Amino acid sequence: MTLIDHPVHAPAATNVETMTMAAALNRALADAMVADESVLMFGEDVGALGGVFRITDGLTARFGEKRCFDTPLAESGIMGFAVGLAMNGMRPVVEMQFDAFAYPAFEQVVSHVAKLGNRTRGALRMPIVIRVPFGGGIGGVEHHCDSSEAYYAHTPGLTVVCPATPQDAYSMLRAAIESPDPVVFLEPKKLYWSKGPVDTSVREALGRARTVRDGSDVTLISYGSSVQIALDAAAVAETEGKSVRVVDVRTLTPCDDDTIFAAVRATGRAVVVAEAAGFASVAAELVARIQENCFSFLEAPVLRVTGFDVPFAPPKLEKYYLPDVDRVLDAIDALGWES
Repeated sequence: MTLIDHPVHAPAATNVETMTMAAALNRALADAMVADESVLMFGEDVGALGGVFRITDGLTARFGEKRCFDTPLAESGIMGFAVGLAMNGMRPVVEMQFDAFAYPAFEQVVSHVAKLGNRTRGALRMPIVIRVPFGGGIGGVEHHCDSSEAYYAHTPGLTVVCPATPQDAYSMLRAAIESPDPVVFLEPKKLYWSKGPVDTSVREALGRARTVRDGSDVTLISYGSSVQIALDAAAVAETEGKSVRVVDVRTLTPCDDDTIFAAVRATGRAVVVAEAAGFASVAAELVARIQENCFSFLEAPVLRVTGFDVPFAPPKLEKYYLPDVDRVLDAIDALGWES
């Protein structure tokens, strides 16, 4: 069973199409630009080229160079430009070409994008979307495969989103662009060419997790490309007699504690699966929150399956770095089943 067999919404509407996540993101950008003339898209190579991953393909031709345009190779400048535009009533959407390329812009994100709303007591909002192609699984080299979500999730004032399906990519990007406050939109590169149904009439509120597979023995909690790993592990575990629930977090902050806690309380066991290094990670935060709020329901300690605490591996070694089905199954087996 694959992730695309789990549509978020039943395809009852007439405007459902099957498309890749890349196409869903492109459609969301185009529809948002049609709906609101204050929406601008810019970044490195997003204009005539259409972006490294072609997420902005055709937008310059359709909307003109004033609404979708290339910038200099200067990430801090890109972000500072977005802050100025937002201060003057625009809705900028910026693309950080690769995850680790965004680090030069981090000071702008933390000191200005995240704080201006609070600094002005809400008088000045920052409706900025920062699109970050992130994570491994594509054989990329250094600076091209970081999982940088913990840096953003740790920063108050930012909403951090990570879709795992084309439907969520479309719906959540539309919601992010419509948000009056800044959103870091993490796009799993490994999933850009995954396909699934997309209903463009669906609106998805940010801040909600979803249960993508029901089960009664253990809950796997994940987001982004690791959701498919969790689903694959759940299918194997079922053949071994274990009923596994899978929860897709979708919005890392604000985190949907209610859905996560309800799932863990129902199953009594939990494993968090994410490809970022484990120390001080989003996975670590999820484990802590579950332990603090679900302790009396737990049959065993909550475990993590993550990347290792080393720089991202070279392409030929990344399969040993990234969480896989075998590592998730090992964690499930370690959850105190003898009791």
